[in-house]
Amino acid sequence: MSPRPKSDKSKHLRFEIRMTKETADKLEYCSEQLEVSKTEVIQRGIDLVKSEVDKK
Repeated sequence: MSPRPKSDKSKHLRFEIRMTKETADKLEYCSEQLEVSKTEVIQRGIDLVKSEVDKK
């Protein structure tokens, strides 16, 4: 078996956050409903906020 191919956008940065149980539950809910990872939910959220900032 060959190793997984490297991505052009390798993810080598780690970021740790603290959140309330309510926020963690919302993240879990969104992840399950969208059938994506929690990381993907967070990345989409960042993209939404950035597009809102860019409109200003």
